[in-house]
Amino acid sequence: MDTPPLAHNPPHPAARGPGERAPHRPTLRTVAELLKPITWFPPMWAFACGVVASGQDLGANAGLLLLGLVLTGPLVCASSQAVNDWFDRHVDAINEPLRPIPSGRMPGRWGLGIAIAWTLLSLLWATLMGPWGFAACALAIALSWAYSAPPVRLKNNGWWGNAACALSYEGLAWLTGTAVMLGGAWPGVHSLALALLYSLGAHGIMTLNDFKAIEGDRRMGVASLPVQLGAPGAARMACLFMLVPQVAVTLLLAHWQLPLHALAVCVLAALQWPLMSRFLRQPVERALHVSAFGVPLFVAGMMVSAWGLRQLSQTVGAA
Repeated sequence: MDTPPLAHNPPHPAARGPGERAPHRPTLRTVAELLKPITWFPPMWAFACGVVASGQDLGANAGLLLLGLVLTGPLVCASSQAVNDWFDRHVDAINEPLRPIPSGRMPGRWGLGIAIAWTLLSLLWATLMGPWGFAACALAIALSWAYSAPPVRLKNNGWWGNAACALSYEGLAWLTGTAVMLGGAWPGVHSLALALLYSLGAHGIMTLNDFKAIEGDRRMGVASLPVQLGAPGAARMACLFMLVPQVAVTLLLAHWQLPLHALAVCVLAALQWPLMSRFLRQPVERALHVSAFGVPLFVAGMMVSAWGLRQLSQTVGAA
C-alpha cells in the first residue's frame, strides 16, 4: 500500500512536555537516533568478513578497510534507516510512536531530506572504493529505496522485503569487502557461496524483527511473515532460514578441507538451538531474546568461515 501523507500522523502527545513547542529543526541527537548507529554493525561485520576472506594483507590495506567500514555502516546502512523511517512513519505512529518522525521531533520533511542527503553522500564516498565498490553501493542503495518506498515497497511482502535487506546487509557487503581487497577482481566461488548462504540466514534474522510490529503491520497492510504465517509459523520459518545455511556452510568447509572451521561453525549453530526452542514455544515474547543472544553466535560463525577462506586462499597461493 502507498504511504499516506505526513499529515495523517500527528506528533505523539507523549513526545513533548506541557506547553513545549514543536521544533523547527531536529537536534543532532534526533538525527543520530534516525540514523540508528546500533544497526550499522551487521553490514560492517559482513564487509570485514569479506576483507578477511580475501586473504590479502590487512595491514597493507588498512585504508581500504576503513573506507569500506565507513561506507557500509555510517553511510549506506544509515541512509537505509532514514529512508525506512520516512516511508514507515504511518506504521511507526502505531507501533513505535516515540520514534523521531511520528513523535514530531523530526518535523516536516526533514526525515526525507536527510534520507536523500545521506544517499547522495554514500554514492559520493563509494567513488573512493573503485568500480566494484561503487556498483555494490549503488545496488545496496537501490534495494534500500525499493524496500521502503512506494510504488515498489518490497517490505509490504515479508518474503521479498527480508530478502532485499538480507542480500544488502550480508551478501553484498561481504562480496564488496573481498572484491575491493582483490583490486576489483572476481571474489571467487568460495566467497560467493558463503555470502549467499549467510544472506539466506539473514532472511531469518530479519523475520525476528517483525514480531514486535505485528499489530501495526496488520492494520497498515504490511504482509510480514508473522502476519502471513502467524507467529508460530513465522517462528518456524525464521529458525529454518537461520539454521539450514549454517549446516550448509559447515558441510562446505568440511569439503574444502577446513575441519576445524567446520566444527566451530557447527558448534556455534548448535548453541543457537536452545534459544530457538524456547522461541518456538513463545514466538512474540522470545523473538528479541534470540536476536540478542542467538544472532551473535550466527555472526561469529560468519567470521570463523571467513578465516577459513583466508587459510584456504593462502594455502592455494603458496602451492
